[in-house]
Amino acid sequence: MLENNLKTVRTDVRTLVRDAQSLFREATSSTGAKADELRARGMELLDTAMGKAQELQSAAIDTSKEVAGNANTYVRENPWNAVAISAGVGMLIGILIGRR
Repeated sequence: MLENNLKTVRTDVRTLVRDAQSLFREATSSTGAKADELRARGMELLDTAMGKAQELQSAAIDTSKEVAGNANTYVRENPWNAVAISAGVGMLIGILIGRR
């Protein structure tokens, strides 16, 4: 579910930024009241995009806190498993680095 929300927010932000860019391009060729209107609409779109980006950031922070909490709980409940996993990952990284 979270992954779907993140994809939706990313898509929304991309669409909003593209719309704002096209509005600003159109506003540069326009003058007077029309240009002011286009700039105002563009600013609204950018504000909306910033809001969506902040939602995405909040979701990412919440998820990372949850993952860190789960990892902390696992390590406290299974310290030897955590040591074995860490040693295995370290050995794998050492092998990969040693090949180069």
